[in-house]
Amino acid sequence: MAQVTCVSRGDDSGTHKREKTLWKAAGIKSGTPEGRWYSSTGSGMGAAPNIPAGMEAYALAVRGTWISFKNKQNLKIVCEGDQALFNPYGVILINPQSHPHVESKLGQQFIDWLVSKEGQNAIGGFRLNNQILFNPNVTD
Repeated sequence: MAQVTCVSRGDDSGTHKREKTLWKAAGIKSGTPEGRWYSSTGSGMGAAPNIPAGMEAYALAVRGTWISFKNKQNLKIVCEGDQALFNPYGVILINPQSHPHVESKLGQQFIDWLVSKEGQNAIGGFRLNNQILFNPNVTD
């Protein structure tokens, strides 16, 4: 079996945490592989794809990052849409009793809009290069 190179953002982001979950599911107990075939960059989403592009390596990328990334060289998507890759965003209202300076009514208004039909349509309609970046997931 040929050994491939994998590159990780390694930045403790949501994407990096999802990657660690996938490695654990593959039998890597720590969630972080070791060896010359694995490289952790510690870089954010904007810079991270440049490294696998230069190495012709595999990497986990957020859809929006991939779509906006210009330096694709020979990189291609090999897997998308798998439920294991689902990495939802969330929104939480800060407790106004713990943080009284927070505009909690405006925050709640934003949350209500975000989970409304209008907000979900705005999320699903947001495009870059005519491609959907985010999939709304609020259900009735």
